[in-house]
Amino acid sequence: MESYKKIFPFIKPYKTNAVLNVVFNILYALFSSLSMVSLFPMLNILFGKQQPVTVKPVLGSVSDLGGFLKDSLAYYAGRFAGEDPSKALLFVIALIISLFFLKNLFNYFAMVQITTLRNGVLKDMRIKLYQKIVELPVSYYSEKRKGDVMARMLGDVAEVQNSFFSIFELVIREPLTIIFTIITMFYISVNLTLFVFIFIPVTGLIISRIGKSLKGKSQRAQQEAGYFISLVEETLSGLKVVKSYNAEKHFRDKFSQSIGRLQKLANSIGNKNNLASPLSEFLGIVTIAILLLYGGQMVLVSKTLEGAAFITYMALAYNILTPAKAISKASYSVKSGLAAADRVFAVLEENNEITNKPDAIVKGDFNDSIILKNVQFKYDEEPVLKDFSLEIKKGQTVALVGQSGSGKSTIANLLTRFYDVNSGSIAIDGINLKDMELHSLRHLLGLVTQDSVLFNDTIKANIALGKNNATDEEIIEALKIANAYEFVKDLPQGIHTNIGDSGNKLSGGQKQRLSIARAVLKNPPIMILDEATSALDTESEKLVQVALENMMQNRTSIVIAHRLSTIQKADIIVVMQKGVIVEQGNHEQLMAHNGTYKKLVTMQSFEN
Repeated sequence: MESYKKIFPFIKPYKTNAVLNVVFNILYALFSSLSMVSLFPMLNILFGKQQPVTVKPVLGSVSDLGGFLKDSLAYYAGRFAGEDPSKALLFVIALIISLFFLKNLFNYFAMVQITTLRNGVLKDMRIKLYQKIVELPVSYYSEKRKGDVMARMLGDVAEVQNSFFSIFELVIREPLTIIFTIITMFYISVNLTLFVFIFIPVTGLIISRIGKSLKGKSQRAQQEAGYFISLVEETLSGLKVVKSYNAEKHFRDKFSQSIGRLQKLANSIGNKNNLASPLSEFLGIVTIAILLLYGGQMVLVSKTLEGAAFITYMALAYNILTPAKAISKASYSVKSGLAAADRVFAVLEENNEITNKPDAIVKGDFNDSIILKNVQFKYDEEPVLKDFSLEIKKGQTVALVGQSGSGKSTIANLLTRFYDVNSGSIAIDGINLKDMELHSLRHLLGLVTQDSVLFNDTIKANIALGKNNATDEEIIEALKIANAYEFVKDLPQGIHTNIGDSGNKLSGGQKQRLSIARAVLKNPPIMILDEATSALDTESEKLVQVALENMMQNRTSIVIAHRLSTIQKADIIVVMQKGVIVEQGNHEQLMAHNGTYKKLVTMQSFEN
């Protein structure tokens, strides 16, 4: 029931379509029954049993509605046709065609409204889910497979659209068709209809038992789909490693096993879904066969029911089969839709701890200093930073060095508020980052990481990411500062050249210089460089280093470095070990100190 409540806000913008769908479904159900009832006078005419009605019928009360409709048909048929039975038959046939036309017309109108509703909800749900995916903190994706998130966005939302909205048929159109039909059947024969009611609960019980396990299997199938999408994504991302280590068979086996599990679940779910329609039809035919036996006795033996009335009754009874099949099939679909909805809402309701306070401060500039005070942080159980304190003055270049795992990159993650400190504080110009509006905080920061994150778009679109209205001249100037224009100008379409998936048409050094150009164009007062040259060869490193030095002029810079040769000009070098500062000073001071920093420099000089 909770999933139903959660989906209603998505239906609200389309409430007109929902209401019209209900109205048209009611009219469809009504004309569906009337189209069958119209067979009654035709059969009477054919069997010569039509009783003439010379006085125009008047509706006395709602309880007499059936008799009124029956007499009205006979009256107008007689009035139209006079004494000629063939003309009366023609009139009744024209009436039947009209009623069936109206039934199908209202069915079409109802389907138009539900299509608009379903596609609208699909669109809004995907937009909402994408917004949530973008808003969730980086920490969420360190624990989740990207493929699973993609499966929820693509497969599960579509499953909600395809299956969940079967509920409109389940609770409106088909039940109303059955109700109107049963009311008409009661009018024709109370005894026969009560006899039918013995079998309806039995049919419902059998179908519900078969569909009981469907939701759990649907959830497992959706989880497996997330896993295999993730496997495809990982394979494509790491294709060079897969091929170079001859690991194709290993990944083929993993994929085959996943697809095999998915196939078994899909077969099980599909077979149960496939069983819904034939089972309900078979049970319906069994009911009709018993009705033929019982009703035939009433016509032939006890003479308590007319032959025309009995044939009409049987047509009405068969008319129940189609909506009954639709209900059983829809009930199975709804279980799959509920399982998918649970997975979608699990993401939408995920708690995001990195949010703005109600009274968050919007800060537009950087004037004095960044202060980290007694910062403690851990990803899991083991602390990464322990009582870490540091002051960075405006205009300074501060380098963080140390062995892998010393906590250098964690500082960058905390400054950008990808993560929040466990205790202690980080403040810019005396304002705690947690009190600052996120958009304005990140507007002050430029980030260049070790992995050049570029998108499958043009060079211009990639560089203008932080400044969408940038002119071509501004982009070219940023490229020049980043030492990148020398290769961009030689490309076939210059800055309008598409660089492929993740920039794979470019070399590592070229990609990194484009990342720097993107940060230059944004022109933030604070720059964070997270091992921006560590993945480059010597020649590319020199080009990128020149670009970095150009970018860091008249700017506050925090440089996380693995190669110590790149940070010797820094104002302050902070040497870290296991989350604490062990040394601090400029290059000359630290070399003279003859401590950890000198050992690191000596080791790297020896390696080179």
